[in-house]
Amino acid sequence: MIGKIKVGTRARRGAALAAVTLLFAASAAPASAQQMRSGLLRDTEIEELLNAYSQPIFKAAGLGSQQVAVRIINNEAFNAFVMDGRSVFMHSGALMIAKTPNEVIGVLAHEAGHIEGGHMASLRIRIAQDKSRMLLAQILGIGAMIGGAVAGGDGGREAMAAGQGVMAGGGELVMRALTAERRSQESAADQAGLKYLNATQQSGQGMLTTFERFANQEMFISGADQNAFARTHPVARDRLARLRQLVEASPYFGAKDSPQLQARHDMMRAKLSGYLEAPGVVFKRYPQSDASVPARYARAIAQFRSGGQGSLEAGVALIDQLIQEQPNNPYFWEVKGDFYQRAGRAQEAVQALRKSLQVAGNGPTLIKTQLAAALLQTKQPGVVDEAINLLKETLRRDEDDCRAYNALGEAFYAKGLQSKADLARAQRLMCFGDFKMAKDFAKRAQAGLKPNSPDWMAADDIITQKPPKTDG
Repeated sequence: MIGKIKVGTRARRGAALAAVTLLFAASAAPASAQQMRSGLLRDTEIEELLNAYSQPIFKAAGLGSQQVAVRIINNEAFNAFVMDGRSVFMHSGALMIAKTPNEVIGVLAHEAGHIEGGHMASLRIRIAQDKSRMLLAQILGIGAMIGGAVAGGDGGREAMAAGQGVMAGGGELVMRALTAERRSQESAADQAGLKYLNATQQSGQGMLTTFERFANQEMFISGADQNAFARTHPVARDRLARLRQLVEASPYFGAKDSPQLQARHDMMRAKLSGYLEAPGVVFKRYPQSDASVPARYARAIAQFRSGGQGSLEAGVALIDQLIQEQPNNPYFWEVKGDFYQRAGRAQEAVQALRKSLQVAGNGPTLIKTQLAAALLQTKQPGVVDEAINLLKETLRRDEDDCRAYNALGEAFYAKGLQSKADLARAQRLMCFGDFKMAKDFAKRAQAGLKPNSPDWMAADDIITQKPPKTDG
């Protein structure tokens, strides 16, 4: 489900890999439970939980009609940031380090304060014009530098250097404009976030815990290592004191997360650990003595990822135990399907993924993408049309599902529809930010498409798209 990144131990490597894999992700690589190998992590179980966290906050902030999405960046540092009015970006490290839902919700409330306050207005205009999402590479470069500033020391400097490399070519100006603006607006975002938390009858303790963590980390970074433009959340002592005063004065200061929400949070952390951390680290974090469902979930994934003879069978056996206890949990079936798909046993993957969709109410689009990919892997007659229908349905609801474009290209190629396949590949390249190659594939596609047809127009949109400006 995720790549080989160790949370909390190698921030420099994780940040650099996040930036690189976003641009150069191999098109043939399996999605491993829904695209957790690229710079952006995609997974239905986690995204639905983050929606549960964020939607009440966004509604309280007056952002309910803007369809703000929470996106996860594959980076082990504890951080979150906004780049426009449409997305909040959270590092996977923040989700793994946060022990309670309230800590994550507090971060989301703070970031919602930035959006509602219009703090990113200039970048919002820039990114709104960048339909190719090429600025995502710059976002990840910023993330690398932020992670380095928080980590400090030699590793921190390496991470910041990696980020600076990604930002080369004028992108540093974007970062400077971003961070300079945010430094003057952090306190306002705190207060706005607390207002949203009060409106939803939630405690601000999680937000306070987060910024106290940042403040403690800053104590261990020497003045020579500190980079004012590489810290999006500088924590002045007077600001922290004011935040603590406001949090403790709230009538909801003692409010606790529900047991059900905490249980889902624990499952999210276990899933991220199982797929992101090395199996040995997972087994230490979740030892055999821990018989909880999250621990067994993490161990099942880590067992499969451990490799070697019998790892598939051992992982499936562990996930089957969880399925026996919770047969209507779609994510256990989804993970089982992922095991089989990554092991090259596509037919068994199809069966598990169909069951996942069935018990989930046939809604999750990311699972549909994975099912479509598994269907194509079976190479059985008659499955291509089903895969195409699944992928088209997915992309109508989630145009950011980059892997769906890739699978759609494979499906069209299998049917001998070369021009449609080229268009799908162009759309995938746009999704990943490869502007130049996307144009090349779009031109190739347009030559074989009926003029002024919907597909021809889609190709033309890519061809005539102007590259995003990164200066000024």
